[in-house]
Amino acid sequence: MNQLENISFVAIVTGANRGIGLEVTRQLAHKGMTVILGARDLEKGKAAAETLLESGLKIFPRKLDVTDQESINKLAAQVEEEFGRLNVLVNNAGILYDTWQQASNANFDTVYEAFETNIFGAWRMCKAFIPLMRRSKHGRIVNVSSEVGSLTSMGSSTPGYSVSKAALNALTRTLATELKDTSILVNSACPGWVATEMGGAGGRPVEEGGASVVWAATLSDDGPTGGFFRDGMPLPW
Repeated sequence: MNQLENISFVAIVTGANRGIGLEVTRQLAHKGMTVILGARDLEKGKAAAETLLESGLKIFPRKLDVTDQESINKLAAQVEEEFGRLNVLVNNAGILYDTWQQASNANFDTVYEAFETNIFGAWRMCKAFIPLMRRSKHGRIVNVSSEVGSLTSMGSSTPGYSVSKAALNALTRTLATELKDTSILVNSACPGWVATEMGGAGGRPVEEGGASVVWAATLSDDGPTGGFFRDGMPLPW
């Protein structure tokens, strides 16, 4: 399948100052896209972007807290003013891989915190930016999910994280159906177990995990929508 590479494309990656988000930012920028690097801490975002900017890549660090509607609204206004459109939205921000608890004894404060970022954060971003994406002939929304959110293979560990990712997959299906007659493709992508600060040691290289997400972000117009993928291959819901 031929994939899209166009220097005029504008992308946003949330939670992009480290790990998979930063790698996705790097790979999209190398494909010629202008990438907005979203970070809750703008200084950390600027520091993360520094080396990439030295390579001549078009990266714009911006303050973005996906749990804060005002922060999202401010970025949406900036993107509309500076670019007038958005082509790619990568909802990467994710927190709380809660290995220490199970559903029967879960701390709901922890669960609520996970949901605020992992599902409601992505939902807020979609709601805010889909109007801008409708102006594009090639819109792509990628919800960075996880196989632990698959109902087929879900176990008993990480209940807050797993259930929030299952909900994120449901959002993918809902939006994909709503937008099926537009140019916006919506998919969930699992980067796999990646050696990052959240994933810990022993996982696959971050370049491979990032590429799994970038595949979904650069699908051609006849690409799939409403799917769940890792490395371009379907995963069971």
